[in-house]
Amino acid sequence: MRTGRVDTRFKVLAAGSFGCVLALAVAARADEPPKVGEPRVMSEPGEITDVVDAFDGDDVFDLHLTLGYQYSTRSAHVRRETAINNTANPGLSTGDFTASNMNVATYDETTSRLNTRADIGLYHDIALYLRMPIILSNDRKLTDLNGSAAVQNITALGGPNDGGPLFSIPFKSPQRSGIEYLALGLDFAFMNQFRDRSKPTWMAGFEARFGVGEPMHACNANPPQGQLSCANFSDVNRNGTAGDAMGVEEGHFSGGERPAGVSRGTTGIELHSFISRRIKYIEPYAGFRTLFEFAQDKSDFGATDLKGSLVNHPPLQGWVYAGLQVIPWEQREQFQRVTFDGRVGASYRSEGRDYSELFDALGSSTAPSIRRPTYASYKLDPADGSSVVDPASQRVYFTGITDVSAYMGWQASVSVTWQAGEYIKFTAGGTYTREQGHIITSDQPCNPDFSNDPGTTGPCRSEKVSPGGTTKTITPTGIPNPNYRPTIDAVGRRFRTEDSNLWDAFVMGIVMF
Repeated sequence: MRTGRVDTRFKVLAAGSFGCVLALAVAARADEPPKVGEPRVMSEPGEITDVVDAFDGDDVFDLHLTLGYQYSTRSAHVRRETAINNTANPGLSTGDFTASNMNVATYDETTSRLNTRADIGLYHDIALYLRMPIILSNDRKLTDLNGSAAVQNITALGGPNDGGPLFSIPFKSPQRSGIEYLALGLDFAFMNQFRDRSKPTWMAGFEARFGVGEPMHACNANPPQGQLSCANFSDVNRNGTAGDAMGVEEGHFSGGERPAGVSRGTTGIELHSFISRRIKYIEPYAGFRTLFEFAQDKSDFGATDLKGSLVNHPPLQGWVYAGLQVIPWEQREQFQRVTFDGRVGASYRSEGRDYSELFDALGSSTAPSIRRPTYASYKLDPADGSSVVDPASQRVYFTGITDVSAYMGWQASVSVTWQAGEYIKFTAGGTYTREQGHIITSDQPCNPDFSNDPGTTGPCRSEKVSPGGTTKTITPTGIPNPNYRPTIDAVGRRFRTEDSNLWDAFVMGIVMF
């Protein structure tokens, strides 16, 4: 009787143990290498570090096609420096102190953009991609800022001898549309946590951007009678004829309308890298992006080899990010999951020649103080030994592109991604960016790097008279900067932007083959 009980207990124990082993074996199959013909279980990292690959087991080819829509708004307050006495104009400067609080305009910009992208897997964690953002519409305008439209003799005029207003409020730019740029890039992952669980996922890549569309040109949607909306920068009167008492340098004047354009007119190189680590249901990450741009010859950036120019290149841009991806729901065998992404970032934009909030307004101005060209260099006058303009040198025209000072920005964004199956997923989200106030017309009058030739100094010199008044000593301090326009660049007349806010909302769908 006792023996039967022991035997029965042994059988029950053995059966239970076998069942546990079988259950563990079944549970462990998800981590085993897939067999030939067996469905590939989802094993990609989060969106930020995911690189499309190929020749991965039985999956020899991967192609991802992305189509998205992005709506962006940007607003800022444009102000100007002034030394107007506070007694007559409360809230402005006191005495001769230069303040930056003269209201000029409120700037508003809205952009609708179609984002297209194709990622092609080349090998394990190596992908080639192509992007082409298409601007469906871009609208810009300047409107009243706390009564500024009613006092345009203060806010929108140059100096007393500058020959008329620079622009008027309200001001509206024509609607722009077209291909923003064409980008070709390569992404690769140094490490992949889902291949080696002891390491994080670390990806990097680079991207070449080509401005294939028409570069932006300064335009006025409602020009005064007799003027063109988008005239050539060397069309001083903006009426389709030369009309320049100084003459027009050969090759610069082109009569008739030009398209407003939408491209930045640059060729760019972008570098980026991100690292992430999946820990159960969360995946923290960090990374950076940086962009170098080079002006194209067909753009309105003008000559980049002018000897006296202090800044002759577009700005350098950089971003750093830190974020967290949360995966609250995931069914790997069915290739389904939901991911929430929250990140913060900081950006830096170096000093450079750029399209500012006043690009169209200043670039389409008819004020002689900024429309008439300057000469690129000076020469020695043999008659009296002074330094005078060299009329044979290159003429430099104002195009609306100005020297914008360096500034930083702060960013926060959230998004949600739903992978509905093996071949499709959807993403939606939004971003808020706040930019630091900065000067948007900040060029300098002289380049101090060239001060060894008194004959080319022009006004860039200091004079010292001896106590008896019999001897005058002239010391060169540099050579003139041909891009400098006192009407907008001189201290006390410079423009700046403050309270810059950017909002982005986007949705996109991705088909994965």
